[in-house]
Amino acid sequence: MERIADFVLRHRRAVILFWFFAFVAGAGATGTTVDRLTADFSVPGQPGFDTSKAINKALGEDTDNGPSIPVITVPEGQTVDDRRDDIEAIWNKVREEHPEWRVADWITTNNDNLVTKDRRATYAVVYGPPADSFDDKPFGIEIADEYGAEQAEDAEVLKVIGTGYFELAVSDAEGGGEEGGGPGVLFEVLFGALGALLVLTFVFASFLALLPILIAAVSIVATFGALLPFTYAMDMNIVLQFLVALIGLGVAIDYSLLVVTRWREERDHGRDNHDAVKTAVEQAGHSVVFSGAAVAIGLLSLTFLNVPFLRSMGVGGILIPLISTLATITLTPAILAAVGPRIDRPRIRKEATASRFWSRWSNGVVKRPWLALGAALVMLGLLAAPVFGIKLGNAETSSLTTKEGPIVTQYQELVDGGVPRGVLTPIEVFTTGDTNPVIEALKGVDGVAFAFTSVPESGFAKGSNSVIEVIPTNETVNSDSNKVVGQVRDAVEDIPGVVGVTGMGAVLEDYNKGIYAKVPLLLVILSVLTFIALTRAFRSVVLAAKAVVLNLISLAATFGVMVWVWQDGHGSETLFDVQSTGSIIFWTPIMIFAFLYGLSMDYEVFILTRVREEYDRTGETNAALIEGLGRTGRLVTSAALILFLAFVSLAASPGTDIKVLATGLGVGILLDATIVRMLLVPALVVLFGRWNWYLPAGLAKVLRVEPSPLLPPKPASVPEPARV
Repeated sequence: MERIADFVLRHRRAVILFWFFAFVAGAGATGTTVDRLTADFSVPGQPGFDTSKAINKALGEDTDNGPSIPVITVPEGQTVDDRRDDIEAIWNKVREEHPEWRVADWITTNNDNLVTKDRRATYAVVYGPPADSFDDKPFGIEIADEYGAEQAEDAEVLKVIGTGYFELAVSDAEGGGEEGGGPGVLFEVLFGALGALLVLTFVFASFLALLPILIAAVSIVATFGALLPFTYAMDMNIVLQFLVALIGLGVAIDYSLLVVTRWREERDHGRDNHDAVKTAVEQAGHSVVFSGAAVAIGLLSLTFLNVPFLRSMGVGGILIPLISTLATITLTPAILAAVGPRIDRPRIRKEATASRFWSRWSNGVVKRPWLALGAALVMLGLLAAPVFGIKLGNAETSSLTTKEGPIVTQYQELVDGGVPRGVLTPIEVFTTGDTNPVIEALKGVDGVAFAFTSVPESGFAKGSNSVIEVIPTNETVNSDSNKVVGQVRDAVEDIPGVVGVTGMGAVLEDYNKGIYAKVPLLLVILSVLTFIALTRAFRSVVLAAKAVVLNLISLAATFGVMVWVWQDGHGSETLFDVQSTGSIIFWTPIMIFAFLYGLSMDYEVFILTRVREEYDRTGETNAALIEGLGRTGRLVTSAALILFLAFVSLAASPGTDIKVLATGLGVGILLDATIVRMLLVPALVVLFGRWNWYLPAGLAKVLRVEPSPLLPPKPASVPEPARV
């Protein structure tokens, strides 16, 4: 870090100019980058996906998101039989104007299961080409817009409304209707930045609060620019725009906050501006580099998964800590060197001594380490307990029907009319042989309401290729309700001509296998890599091992809270006006793991590198802990609050899945910065004593750091906390 500090101080104007051009280039590229992000959530190599791909190739349709369910309702006093010709004309016109869709309706299937019990409504099952983005209008809504308006001109009005799982998800995100939308990324970033500015103003009480915001702005825009080349090399998922903007905001501010706080402290100790900047980069910059490395290591786990959209978020996500770290250790000191103390006005608070509150707090933990340890473990244990009942899946429709609107109303009317709830998540059997044996085999499957095929004109058959639509009794959205998928696969696997089984439930099963089968191996790899990085950062075997273990405990507690809030519904409706999802959105745990594994390590690094620095100076563990935590306690609390506010902004995004992700990230940061780092970490440092600082010479040589031998025990002292 010394060479980096010297380089930046010698070439501060060039460094500032470099980042200015990076910002301008990034700003110019951001629009193109966002436009090139895709909504592809495929999972190649799994049977459900491969079957879906085969259907797509043969028939040109998408099955991953489930079908659209447009519904035609006749006026009171009539039945669908009275208006059969009019209804048939609508479906024929849909097929004529949209030959790329496959449309199975009551008439082409000759199946009365597609009519409600009172025979006042009938629905079709519609599949179309894969969506290019989240902005594409679902087919059910498109049909309602085009043909509902046309029929409304008749005296004998046929009501045409579209529903479906995707339609309900869009409706949930947009407040129950078909138009609108949640706040955009720009609004969320501005909201998060405003919250961060308030926290920074409290921390610095001067114009210095603006500097971390500036670093974050440059980092975010530069990251979007750096992401552009990757969009040409591979499909990059659309969720990245939220992650880069909001996690980038929190991470860049946190890192810059660490350096700026250390610079201010060195200035208060009497150093001139040049030396204060140099020391801040050498000491705090060291922590920032290792923190950024820890976050990058966590995100690296996503690149090992054979799931393209998660791999893309791993690749794109790694850019967030890398660019934030680079901006923090170069642009931050360059600005401080160029502007100097003038930016730190008006000056209200001095940093020459440790925080009185945090010194007293750490002093209390030193005196009662077993009490602190026990209290922390009990709290984390209670929070983690619900994780043993976790179910992975998609949101149940009950959580998508809390907003009023025609899409929600139409779905509820279908269910009231005797239509199985599983109509939104059908299972599809693709065959190149006779369809009759397949339908016969499915009649005895528990959990299957009915199955049907259709004439070639519907698009469900072409040549020797046919799709049998299997309507389960209940929606197939989680590990419990998905059992019927396995039963359908077992029933048809030996029938000649059957290519495979797909549908939302089948693809969900594939996701869970594709994502979570490798998690144990990833845990081992990440733990080893993190242990090596932290051993080098702390020059301690014990501190590094402890950090890895505490990280896993913190993650377990985070997932427990997610299960309690979202899956069990204790708070989701109060906080977000969303009913229980019945399961945890399948892709969010691995994303939360990847981000939190590194992000939560930041605070460990911030605290313990400073404690290590004090120990090297004094040689006394308890004194080093009190001074180190006294110096970093307020910093860690402020940094965690800033990151938490960024995740609150993320929770304002449309869609339940993003809210679940934001909840997990926000809870994880709060737990880690409070219970773990303020109770568990200091208590264990006290209890481990001299073993905290042990690094054998052989391992030190391999890691190319100075060894730290085990010193003989010495009487522990508990100094009086410093006073401000």
